[in-house]
Parts: sequence; C-alpha cells; structure tokens
Amino acid sequence: MTEDISTTRTDRDSASANRRQRGALLFLRDLLVIFVVAVLVSFLIKTFLIRSFFIPSESMEMTLVKDDRIIVNQLVPEVTPLERGDVVVFKDPGGWLPARVEVQQPPLVAAVDWFLAFVGLSAPDSNDHLVKRVIGLPGDQVVCCNALGQMSVNGVPLDEPYVVLPAGESKVSRDDFDQVVPDDSLWVMGDNRYNSKDSRYNADTPLKGFVPIENVVGRAFVVSWPVSHWAWLGNYPDTFAGVGEAAEGGD
Repeated sequence: MTEDISTTRTDRDSASANRRQRGALLFLRDLLVIFVVAVLVSFLIKTFLIRSFFIPSESMEMTLVKDDRIIVNQLVPEVTPLERGDVVVFKDPGGWLPARVEVQQPPLVAAVDWFLAFVGLSAPDSNDHLVKRVIGLPGDQVVCCNALGQMSVNGVPLDEPYVVLPAGESKVSRDDFDQVVPDDSLWVMGDNRYNSKDSRYNADTPLKGFVPIENVVGRAFVVSWPVSHWAWLGNYPDTFAGVGEAAEGGD
C-alpha cells in the first residue's frame, strides 16, 4: 500500500514537472512569435510608411539641429503630393555630397546596426541623404532677391519666418538667382541660408541644382529625439499663400 502511494505521488510530481516544462516551452514559443511579428511589422512600417533619419549638418538650423532625429512620412510624394514649404529627405541627386568613406565596424556591432536599421530604429544611410525645405515645385519661377531682401516664387514675395540669417543681414540669400524649376523636379533650400549648400550652390552638378522628385524619400513631420527638441514640422502655408494661384494664372 505504501509503495502504491509513493508511486502515485511520483507520477503526480512527474506530471506536474512535465506541465511546467511544457508551459515554459509554450511561453518561449509565444515570446518568439511576438518578437518575429514585431520585427516584421517594424520592417513593413519602415519600408512603406515611416522611417527615422538623423540630421547630419547645420543647414536646417534652427528648425532642425545637427544630430536631431526626425520621423519621415514615406507616403509623400507617392501617395500624398509635395507642397511648398515641406521639409523633405532626399537621396543625393549626384555631386551634392562628398564621397563617403566606409567605416569598418566589428562584426557584432555591424550585425546590431544592421538589425536596428532593418526595423527602422537606426539610420546608417543618413549621411547619403540630405534634408532641405521645398521652395519651388515644377514650373515655378524662383527669384531672389527683391529690394527688401526677400525671395519670390511666381512673383509672390515670401515672408519666411523659419529662415536664419547672420546678425545684421536682411537678404535671405547671399547670392541672387532667377530659376525656373523643370518638370518632375524641385528647388530646395536650407533654413540656415548662409550655411547651406542647397540648390543655389549645386549648379555645377549634372542636374544643375534641381532635385528629381523621384529622389525624395519622404516628408519630415516630427523631431523625435532628443526629447527637448520634440516638435511637429509644419510647411508654413501662410508663407506660400497665393503662390499656387500665381502659377495657375501664369499658365
């Protein structure tokens, strides 16, 4: 009788241990499934909806400060059209950036960086892209500067509150220009006007300083890091009010 009780107790303990082991395995399986789904969702979001970039220069100060991180809406311009005043991220049209020297990383660091880039938490290719503000759309005539030092688009002078100028300077561009934006292209400028190598200063490149719309990755809509710089990024519709009507009237 004692032997039967001992055997029954042993069987119960064994069954309990098996249940605990099976429960632990199911828990680990569920964690793995959640992790894989999260990675896939992050990849899809990064590929088709939004992704992160960091700011590599001072050309967009004070709207964007060097090393800020921004979130970019990749539905622009494929789904949502570009507008004047949008802050956009675009691939180098050719000749805007110096040749990049690849930095060799330890294998483990490179693997971690690759994974973070895969899910959109890192942007190792930020140095291959530029961030500027759209001033001219296809067909626009962009001219600077009038007697007040303002730039105009399609004959409409712009009041640009986002522009940073050196102390005592009133002209929004050091150099004058008069350009008509070609089809499927953009005229872009940095907000830090006296410290931005933008469309004005890339006339010697193959595309004469214009940016093909197909090179646009998306529109930046929020500063995500550091927390102290968090801000929505607008496109200042009041600044460009009337420009579109002037363009239509010119047609």
